[in-house]
Amino acid sequence: MSDKGSGAASVLVKTLREVPAFTKGVGLTLGFVALGSGVELIPPILVQRVIDNVDTFSKGVLYQWGGLALAGVILSALASRAGRTRLAVAAAHGLHDIRVMTFGRLHQRSILHTQEQRRGALVARVTADIDAIQRFFDWGGVGLLVGLARVLFTMTLMFLLSWKLAALVGATTALYVFLLIKFQKVLGRAHDRARGSVANAMAIAGEAVSGVPTIRAHGAEKHILGRLSKALEREFWSDFKARVMGNALFATAELYSGSITAGVVVVGVLLGIQDAFTAGELVAFMLLVALLVDPLQTMVETIDSMQSAAAGLRRIFKVLDADIEVSDPGESGTPLPAGGFGVAATGVSFAYGDGPDVLSDIDVAVGAGQRIAVVGETGSGKTTFSKLVVRLMEPKAGQISLAGIPIDRIPFKSLRSRVTFVPQEGFLMDGTVLTNVQFGKPAATRDEVRKAFDDLGLGAWLDGLSDGLDSEVGERGAKLSAGERQLVALTRAWIVNPDLLVLDEATSAVDPALELQLRDALNRLLEGRTSLTVAHRLSTAQAADAVLVFDQGQLVERGTHVELVAAGGIYTKMFEDWMAGTTSSA
Repeated sequence: MSDKGSGAASVLVKTLREVPAFTKGVGLTLGFVALGSGVELIPPILVQRVIDNVDTFSKGVLYQWGGLALAGVILSALASRAGRTRLAVAAAHGLHDIRVMTFGRLHQRSILHTQEQRRGALVARVTADIDAIQRFFDWGGVGLLVGLARVLFTMTLMFLLSWKLAALVGATTALYVFLLIKFQKVLGRAHDRARGSVANAMAIAGEAVSGVPTIRAHGAEKHILGRLSKALEREFWSDFKARVMGNALFATAELYSGSITAGVVVVGVLLGIQDAFTAGELVAFMLLVALLVDPLQTMVETIDSMQSAAAGLRRIFKVLDADIEVSDPGESGTPLPAGGFGVAATGVSFAYGDGPDVLSDIDVAVGAGQRIAVVGETGSGKTTFSKLVVRLMEPKAGQISLAGIPIDRIPFKSLRSRVTFVPQEGFLMDGTVLTNVQFGKPAATRDEVRKAFDDLGLGAWLDGLSDGLDSEVGERGAKLSAGERQLVALTRAWIVNPDLLVLDEATSAVDPALELQLRDALNRLLEGRTSLTVAHRLSTAQAADAVLVFDQGQLVERGTHVELVAAGGIYTKMFEDWMAGTTSSA
């Protein structure tokens, strides 16, 4: 479904079809709505009977009819309330499911997709867009359904009373609805623009908050505030224009109400003069017009919120309908066998989007238990290769295999429990050191987490924190240094006890004070398991069983550190430059 290609009605129908919670128990709900709308018609009928037969009714009969009318009003209110309550509950469950589905779908997409998107715009899908949908379903959706029922029952009774007057009302209403349908398309485009501007403003606001250190370092506060101000101004004006259109639409409902009321009075009086219509019937018809106009006015007002909701739903379905680049084979797949395993790449190529290949025809085999270092200049493809090995992305061509099983045939449950990826910057959630390590193994006890730090030789560092395991790390680990965040990330990887460990530049951002601790922890972590370590510092390559050298997207050299240094190739030049840099810094 395109972002702008579907009307409000079709996108709402799609929502009801694909989110069952919205229609759960709908039969009973519609029964309450129908009962409430039907019973509302009792008072106009009784009024007509009383006026046209007032001379023949006794006071007792009038009291009985008055009591019946009062009972009808009370029953209508109770039934309508029950229907509205059930609709509101169903809407709440449906919106919960949409939010979870959208968030889950975003996590199913390739990391390539999330890297290409602005974080604030993605967050807007599960916040601002769904808030607009919620406003409609909480009020407008309920009013729309109840209003349709009232219009249907009221028009039916109108035709029973006078087909001529009913035809006048029906024709006028049909013309008005036709004009509304035309106008709502324009209104829909206005709300599409408004929702897009909200996402853009949230994206810029997110960048302004997360980039505070860089912004201050470059003295760019004025520039970023100006950019944010312009985005918020665009958001305001796009929303303002949509609201102005919505208010103009609501004003037409008042015009329609006055016109149809005047028309019914004139035609009704003329019919009465011709003895084709009684006074009681005219009064009853006027009451029915009031019953018809009220829900129509509500429905007109609802169109504005419906268009805003539809704009949000189109953006949501753009996420839900998108293809999953990295799909889980689930139970139909082949789990990894017990014990250690190796990695193989056969004819692997990869490109970002429609760009040129950043990896070309990679063939390599890594034995179980081998410690492999992956090196290369910036942009050589080494980090891309590491992400393909853990299936965060899919190769454009070729195949990655683990334990001889094509990686796209391994269920995520098996893959994620046996393969762990530690990125260049250890990402921490807002919480404590304990909860961040437990993120890798939720069932881990406090004692197990403490033992994991001790096993990696990090017990003394942990004890040096203000509250040990209970120390708050802050959002994205901001209360810890880059090196400290990486220590927590390594402990999180250790507690998973993976058979394959892939580390992307795990020591590149570490401060010297923690480098020895981190290096010792890494050695303990890598011992006895298959590992691929993307390394800037060639000291890592010196300790590896083998080194893979990437250059311009190709695997150009492979061997031990000693073999490659003696070969006089690309690795030799890299090692000489690294040694020169190490010597000069010393």
